[in-house]
Amino acid sequence: MIDFRYHLVSIVAIFLALTVGIVLGSTVIQDPIIESTQVTAETLKKENLTLRAEMAAQQAREDGNNTFVGAATAELVERDLAGERVVVVEAPGAPTALRDPLREVLELAGATYTGRVSLTDGFLEPEQAGVVDGLATQLAPAGAAFPEGATPYDKAGTVLAAALVTNMRPQAGTVNTATSTVLSAFQEGGFIAVSGEPADRATLAIVVAPALPYEGETAETMNGAIVSVSGALDKAGLGTVMTGTTAASATGGVIAALLDSGEETSQVSSVDTLDLPSGRIVVVDALREQLGGQSGAYGIGSGATAFEPAPAVPAITPSVTPSATPSPVASSTG
Repeated sequence: MIDFRYHLVSIVAIFLALTVGIVLGSTVIQDPIIESTQVTAETLKKENLTLRAEMAAQQAREDGNNTFVGAATAELVERDLAGERVVVVEAPGAPTALRDPLREVLELAGATYTGRVSLTDGFLEPEQAGVVDGLATQLAPAGAAFPEGATPYDKAGTVLAAALVTNMRPQAGTVNTATSTVLSAFQEGGFIAVSGEPADRATLAIVVAPALPYEGETAETMNGAIVSVSGALDKAGLGTVMTGTTAASATGGVIAALLDSGEETSQVSSVDTLDLPSGRIVVVDALREQLGGQSGAYGIGSGATAFEPAPAVPAITPSVTPSATPSPVASSTG
């Protein structure tokens, strides 16, 4: 009995010692961990406050820059597009909030805004491609022939472009009698929506890319459709600019597809800063450059080669030096 009690007391003593050791050990270890965690949290808090302050300062600078550019826009674009007529064609999903700012800068530049044609979701639906193809073929002017291998969107772009733009200035502002029913037919088919008087043909076109890249298995085809329409507008008129935000110039975006499309649409310019006041000025500059037969990719996205086109060089008018008038010879007297 004595041996059992001895062993029992020994076992209890051992466990009590272990318990006390664990408690003391955990206390000794816990304090440095807590202290380290507190230091880390304080450091992260300070870094977060610093980043917030930097973001606020950056936003303030951007707001100030946008305010300044907005105030100077009228002077910066004055008469850049005087005498030109511009039509806007929107891809499905284009940002509607940028419609009025874009129209405003065009009018400040002296252009006449003819109207807007918005392509609908139905225009890009795969099951409607055959209908688009048949409609475009039916509406093509008599004697017109599409290139071999032309897609439904190549054909639709061609007939829409003929109804919306012209490269003959005397025809600007008039309806193309050969395609006078094109817009109404595409409207009735549910493929476009029209605002203004776009049938009174323009000389220049702007294509507005969707706010977000198209997704899914048909995204590439959808991008290709918008690129086809852009190329057709450029060929039929005096120039076309595709514009949108950096989402459109990122991988999978319509501007990125345009830049990768090759020679057929290489003359279409692009601007991926439509959401900035300075970017809308660049759209005007790009249209002006188009009138001179030049094109480029502008903005801040990966495909842009510069933020804006090179400034226009004013024509130098040689000064005429007046010929010297010989002074009369004084007569001598005496």
